[in-house]
Amino acid sequence: MTGRILVLAPHTDDGELSMGGSIAKLIEQKRELYLAAFSCARASINPELPDDTLIKEIKKAADVLGLPQDHLKLYDYPVRRFSYNRQDILEELVKLRKELEPEIIFLPSPNDLHQDHTTLSQEGVRAFKTDSILGYELPWNNITFRTQCFSVLQEKHVQKKIEALLCYKSQSHREYVNPEFVRGLAIARGVQIKEKYAEAFEVIRWKLI
Repeated sequence: MTGRILVLAPHTDDGELSMGGSIAKLIEQKRELYLAAFSCARASINPELPDDTLIKEIKKAADVLGLPQDHLKLYDYPVRRFSYNRQDILEELVKLRKELEPEIIFLPSPNDLHQDHTTLSQEGVRAFKTDSILGYELPWNNITFRTQCFSVLQEKHVQKKIEALLCYKSQSHREYVNPEFVRGLAIARGVQIKEKYAEAFEVIRWKLI
C-alpha cells in the first residue's frame, strides 16, 4: 500500500480552512500528502487584484504547512460552475486515483450546501468508492455535520493553520478566516473528545487493512 493521503478542495483555500491543522500534523509525521484544488476562483477575486491572486496565495500557504509545491495540484474550473463540468472533474479525479493510488481521501462533507462542494464530494466518492474517505467540515456550509472522526491537534498545528490562512490576504474580509474563529472551532472539537484542540470529520467509507 502507498500510504498516500489526498485532500480534495473545491477552491484554493478549502483545504486549509477545513483541515489545515491536520495537514500540518500529517506532514510533520512524514506522511505523503497531496492537495488538489479544483478552482482558483478567478471570478471571486476583487477586480482590482490580479486574477491569479489565489494561485499565489495557496502556494504561500502550502509553504507554511510544509507541503511540497509538487504535491500541490491546481485546476481552473470556473467557480460556482462545477455542476456544468461534472464529467470532466470526474475524469480528473480518476486520473488522480490512478496516478497517486491514495489510501485515504479527504473531501467536502456530503452535507455541504455549496454547489461546487456538493459536486466535488459526489464525484470524489464516485471516483474513490473502494477507498477510505473522510468528509471535512466547513461549518458555514453545513446545516448537518456528523462528528464521527477526530484529528487531535497541538497548539503548533492550530498556529500553522492560522498562519496558512493569513496567506490568503484576498480573503481576509471573510469571517471564517478570523484566527479567533479558527481557534474557537478547534477548541470546540477538542472538548468533544477531551483534548485541547481537534478537527472533526464524517466517515463516508473506512477500510481497515
